[in-house]
Amino acid sequence: MKKNTFYFAFLFSALLFTQQVIAVPGFARMYKMSCQTCHSPFPRLKAYGDEFAGNGFVLNDQEPSRYFVDTGDDELSLIRDFPIALRMEVHVTYRTDKPKGSDFKTPYLLKFLSGGSIAKNLAYYFYMYFDERGEVAGVEDAYIMFNNLFGTELDLYIGQFQISDPLFKRELRLTLEDYEIYTTKVANSNFNLAYDRGIMLTYGFETGTDIMFEIINGNGLEDAGANKLFDNDDYKNLFGRVSQDITECLRIGGFAYHGKENQNINSPARSLENKLLMYGPDLTFSPGDQFELNLQYVMREDKHEYYPTSILQDRTINTKGAIAELVWTPKGDESKWYGVGLFNWVESDLAAHNYKSLTGHLGYMFKRNFRIVGELKYDFIHEYLQPGIGIISAF
Repeated sequence: MKKNTFYFAFLFSALLFTQQVIAVPGFARMYKMSCQTCHSPFPRLKAYGDEFAGNGFVLNDQEPSRYFVDTGDDELSLIRDFPIALRMEVHVTYRTDKPKGSDFKTPYLLKFLSGGSIAKNLAYYFYMYFDERGEVAGVEDAYIMFNNLFGTELDLYIGQFQISDPLFKRELRLTLEDYEIYTTKVANSNFNLAYDRGIMLTYGFETGTDIMFEIINGNGLEDAGANKLFDNDDYKNLFGRVSQDITECLRIGGFAYHGKENQNINSPARSLENKLLMYGPDLTFSPGDQFELNLQYVMREDKHEYYPTSILQDRTINTKGAIAELVWTPKGDESKWYGVGLFNWVESDLAAHNYKSLTGHLGYMFKRNFRIVGELKYDFIHEYLQPGIGIISAF
């Protein structure tokens, strides 16, 4: 144990004093302002940053100097300085249930991002993983956004995005530990709340009510087949959410996701049809700017029907899960230190999907775009402890 303690102390010291990043990401460069304006800490969004993203990456109260190239053609809109940014993470972890439990996740990810306003009420955003967990993962988020359609608060996104984006955005979490119920796929199903292709509509009312609606393929980010089609069946799936601000510090919401998929099992003569229903409430409580509590509960029902029925038995599988996340920034957006507590829970009729973990995360901001983190996770199902340290940077 003393040897392991020394090992982690040495690694932490080495990482602490040998890394430097002196740069800011694309939007901060464009508007010549601090990342703190939108993030606390990055990539977690403040209310101002959320409004900026929802407004097509345009500030209502400020325009960047010389944003577009003056070509003399009013019908041509070209960004003068193409906004780009990189994000890199490196982690070192140790698992107590492994004989050789130490692991250099270096890098864990390297991400290329770009986004901005193309013209009034028209924007784009995408990012590509140069490296994610040791492989080129390709493009994940990639969409065109039409803002304030018909002079209203209606926004339209078309492209690929995370189904769960209207709930809690996985890409903006501060922990290495994920939101497990969002990524769970039950049995042979392709359904989860992660990435998919389709359209998303959002509308915000002055009463503090937000409505979101998605129509999606339902099979994730699979490659197009030989017929150049991304959707591998005849169905489109529907996701909807309503959110309501109760007070300045309390918001409640609820969602429902209905889907249907058809899959061949080894041969065209054997097929699986799965009908999915997912739903649940969510809540955010943020008294002041020091604490934020996020809660999510999900209920899921998969009805598997096999054809011909003589081969395999039809079955209904019930799964439920929850996320509880507490973010602590002791000095608000001026905090150098911050902490996160995250509880994950998934319970299914298929025991292989059961998951329960408790994660504590502590970070220190050396710069607005450079932080050192320490994270400790306990897995209750497999009964192991996973400590780790890492560096998260954006430039």
